[in-house]
Amino acid sequence: MRVHVLGVGDTFSERHHTHALLLEEGDFRLAIDCPDSYRRVLAAAREKERLRGTSPDVTAALDLAAIDHVLVTHVHGDHMNGLEGLAFFKRFAQGRKVELWTIAAVREQLWDGRLVASMGRLWNGTGFVDLSFEDYFTWHELSLDTETEVGPFRIRARRTQHHVPTSALFVTAGRRSVGISSDTAFDPSLVDFLSDADLVIHETNHGPAHTAYADLLALPEEVRQKMRLIHYPDEHDVDRSLIPALREGEVLELS
Repeated sequence: MRVHVLGVGDTFSERHHTHALLLEEGDFRLAIDCPDSYRRVLAAAREKERLRGTSPDVTAALDLAAIDHVLVTHVHGDHMNGLEGLAFFKRFAQGRKVELWTIAAVREQLWDGRLVASMGRLWNGTGFVDLSFEDYFTWHELSLDTETEVGPFRIRARRTQHHVPTSALFVTAGRRSVGISSDTAFDPSLVDFLSDADLVIHETNHGPAHTAYADLLALPEEVRQKMRLIHYPDEHDVDRSLIPALREGEVLELS
């Protein structure tokens, strides 16, 4: 399994793209969240991978035309603002729908609460046409009760403690696994849920609905050793971080 790090920042960041990962197993790609200007985010990560000497077969994954499956963890803009542009690209440039994966509570908010205003009525050259969620997306439920198969990935999801319904993820491919906290207040039971993974990607930020860096530093060493930080504020000192922080353009190989 490869984990491409596309964005590591929060909604206020002026240094980074916002939270976004791309999981790759064989020729299957699964986007985790979809920030603003997603195609440009992919291009920026592709260029950083190229400058680091990453092989062309690895950077080839970062092509919008080749990404059909998208998992959105929640409806905050820094995690899903690019979904409109992605769906328009798929519809008009490729004649396809987005294969969209979310928990049911996210699906309930996504269209009526976020997307319908800009996507629900389009001009077709002669008149307006009303469109629905199903015109752009094929929705697949990410279960909170059982493991969900997404291509070669097996995903267990659970709710986090956040402002809106949000899903943390435990993703397995073969014998390798990655745990992704998504946005959450500090929750020791969630850390326990994620800590069996080979790699734990955990957010840190300010405010009651996010996890303080100090709380993560207090975790047992065996958990911290496999943990990487994401969604960190601009003032987080990446070079001195006692828990390594992910960097955009980084590729993590779990083999």
